[in-house]
Amino acid sequence: EYSCEYGSLQFYALCGVGGVLSCGLTHTAVVPLDLVKCRMQVDPQKYKSIFNGFSVTVNEDGVRGLAKGWAPTFIGYSMQGLCKFGFYEVFKVLYGNMLGEENAYLWRTSLYLAASASAEFFADIALAPMEAAKVRIQTQPGYANTLRQALPKMFGEEGIWAFYKGVAPLWMR
Repeated sequence: EYSCEYGSLQFYALCGVGGVLSCGLTHTAVVPLDLVKCRMQVDPQKYKSIFNGFSVTVNEDGVRGLAKGWAPTFIGYSMQGLCKFGFYEVFKVLYGNMLGEENAYLWRTSLYLAASASAEFFADIALAPMEAAKVRIQTQPGYANTLRQALPKMFGEEGIWAFYKGVAPLWMR
């Protein structure tokens, strides 16, 4: 006996929750590493290596400085995971129904790739605003220290476009 019916709203919701947990929690857990990596990319003279980057960050901002950007990371990657895992199943069923049972089986690899790409398209749109805020918080000293500070400042300076400038590179990735 199954906990829910395949293709039901409950099934899609559970897949989405799985995505929130697997993406949101894991990406948030590695925020310190991501912070140092982003800073190394932006200022390689100051952040010469991973270990140097951790040292410089702790010396300048304390241990709490390593958590800079955790909120947009958690929210953004939770939304991405929700869309990626949930929509993948939605598109898999939708495309499978369009092909018919036999063709869906014969073309299953292409069907899975198409469903995955379709889900990722929407997942990246969900991620982009929080990723943009995270990068500003982590790499622009003095810009903003929290998500609550970054969002209105970004919108006030550049409008809605500030949140979606990175969506095309996410799609290309």
